[in-house]
Amino acid sequence: MTIRVHNLTELNNIIISCTRCPRLVEYRSSVARQKVKRYMNEHYWGRPLPGFGDPSARVLIVGLAPAAHGGNRTGRMFTGDSSGDFLFASLFRCGLSNQSSSLRVNDGLRLRGVYVTAALRCAPPQNKPARDELDRCFEYLKMELSLLEHVKVIVALGGIAFSTCKRLVGIREGKFGHGTEIKAGGYLVVASYHPSRRNTQTGLLNAQMLDRIFLRARALAGLSELQ
Repeated sequence: MTIRVHNLTELNNIIISCTRCPRLVEYRSSVARQKVKRYMNEHYWGRPLPGFGDPSARVLIVGLAPAAHGGNRTGRMFTGDSSGDFLFASLFRCGLSNQSSSLRVNDGLRLRGVYVTAALRCAPPQNKPARDELDRCFEYLKMELSLLEHVKVIVALGGIAFSTCKRLVGIREGKFGHGTEIKAGGYLVVASYHPSRRNTQTGLLNAQMLDRIFLRARALAGLSELQ
């Protein structure tokens, strides 16, 4: 797949209309139809998710995929789920967003020097993407990075995102671990445990650990002047 676009708006329109993975199309659509009781009266997005944030970002955050009843419902990555609650609270504490939570698309959230995206654009069954699905989505991430011309630091949330980011900057070495840093292709990749409910409730990842990642990324990207 070769994508030729001139700006993020064009790319996002292509992503939103993507139907290249039959399993993901079926799953995201069935979740949007069936819903869950607590969101029964809401309209689900039920499509692939583009990235969002500051188009002049120096920090790119790469997650795994939209949550079935989070981003797949709200239409924005990490919005309306527990992982997003943990992520945006940290970004707020680190001066990289204007508010500490995000429940819906039009809730006033603004990211400062940061753009948020994912290795996979559709919610996968059991939160487990297939290799070919990640491969198909990879071109979107490559194009996204090329359009985000000011990015210096890439924060990978979780092992799959870290592997994807290594491929993105053209390297193979480097074992995933919280705080691992790899420099290649003019970028610095910083790894973090994913802020999933499992990781945060078991204590594998706590608020201070995630804050340290974003404060480090902020400093490395030259965003220390943000207030």
